[in-house]
Amino acid sequence: MSIWFNGVPLALLNEKGATCANGNLGIELTEAGDDFLKGRMPVDQRTRQPAGVLHGGASVLFAETLASWAAAHVVDPNKHHCVGQEINANHIRAVAEGWVQGIAKPVHLGRTSHVWEVRITNEEGKLVCISRVTMAVLNKPNQY
Repeated sequence: MSIWFNGVPLALLNEKGATCANGNLGIELTEAGDDFLKGRMPVDQRTRQPAGVLHGGASVLFAETLASWAAAHVVDPNKHHCVGQEINANHIRAVAEGWVQGIAKPVHLGRTSHVWEVRITNEEGKLVCISRVTMAVLNKPNQY
């Protein structure tokens, strides 16, 4: 059974993200399953820190992007808008080049809040970062 209110229009969401932080960092949404949203982000000059590896802040931005888009598409957009309330991240492994993939899955989908787990992996499928994102569900129309 799908968690999505009306599906997840990946092409439209990638278009909306193209001119903001998502696009500036090269983030792309790639797949929506019944209970997950996947994306990818390059590890390049836009996302590396001065030591030459993926910046932890870029991982956090990637995690919040996936959780935010996912939360926005679980609720009725005519009634609710979801905003980030809290995020944490554990950085497990460094990545110097290539792509990282992320997958957001719900831990809790409540009436007033959601909790999402986002796992970011390298091209070999090894865990790079794990994040938990809490989203507040506001009683106002979606602003995306």
